[in-house]
Amino acid sequence: MRTINVGVIGVGAMGYNHARVYYKLENANLIAVSDVSEKTLKKVCKKYDAQGYSDYEELLKNPDIEVVSVCVPTTHHYNIVMEAINHGKHVLVEKPIAFTLDEAKEMIKAAKEKGVILATGHVERFNPAVQKAKELIENDVIGDIVSASAKRVGPFPPRIQDVGVTIDLAIHDLDVMYYLFDEEVVQVYGTMGSILDNCEFEDHAEIMVNFDNDATGILEVNWLTPYKRRQIDITGTDGIISIDYIEQSLDVYGKFAQDIKINHEEPLKEELNSFIEAVANNKKPVITGEDGLNALKMVIAANRSSKEHKPINFDELE
Repeated sequence: MRTINVGVIGVGAMGYNHARVYYKLENANLIAVSDVSEKTLKKVCKKYDAQGYSDYEELLKNPDIEVVSVCVPTTHHYNIVMEAINHGKHVLVEKPIAFTLDEAKEMIKAAKEKGVILATGHVERFNPAVQKAKELIENDVIGDIVSASAKRVGPFPPRIQDVGVTIDLAIHDLDVMYYLFDEEVVQVYGTMGSILDNCEFEDHAEIMVNFDNDATGILEVNWLTPYKRRQIDITGTDGIISIDYIEQSLDVYGKFAQDIKINHEEPLKEELNSFIEAVANNKKPVITGEDGLNALKMVIAANRSSKEHKPINFDELE
């Protein structure tokens, strides 16, 4: 497989990790990074031997760069991704794909018209425990899925200033449920609120999602818990799969209970390697722009449900 030249726009917390992983990937060549912080830019450029741009548009003008990761705050996704697409770059944009559904749809349309790949960074799909759960579900180990219950809680991250806990955290598990259930969403119900003085958005939420096969997903997220917990339990007619995202562990309970062995891998490494392979082979990425749009639609439905105090039918959000 040929080597792909890469640029990363926004090298703060998540973008720094993108640069780190690309630098180590055998088939990726980290050419340049961009950030508005001169201090951050110098640090990353020195560590990963990359060219630095304070203006991302200058990075996009570099003809040697074929692929960009966009890791800036959510409210800037649309403008930067559209610029990247107009410059003919393949794009992986960190979750959520955009701030609004209209922005996401325009990004997807533009990528198709330009003939470039648009992928969305939903990294938990690449968690080895989630991958193993998908395999077990497809092999009918726990029978038909009945429900899933997830909890993603922890302390407030001060770096998050432009969105609430729903779009920052809940989107992970909602996408995982969609992936594991392999069914379309029918209805979403959400309740949420804000307690923290230093957060202008919702800092806790409870969300219920009904799927086309009558299965139900229930999720609790917050920025109020002093410790991190990332877990999901999937209940089927013949058993339960319990996942700890952080430990990358999985347990199966039921009539087919078994000892599950998982090879631990860094999910981000698997995600970026998969994206590079898609570009090199001109193939559809594992997580498409449409997948990103679907996940965004779920959290927007949850927010709307909380404001209107009623369940939201998914097809109302076209």
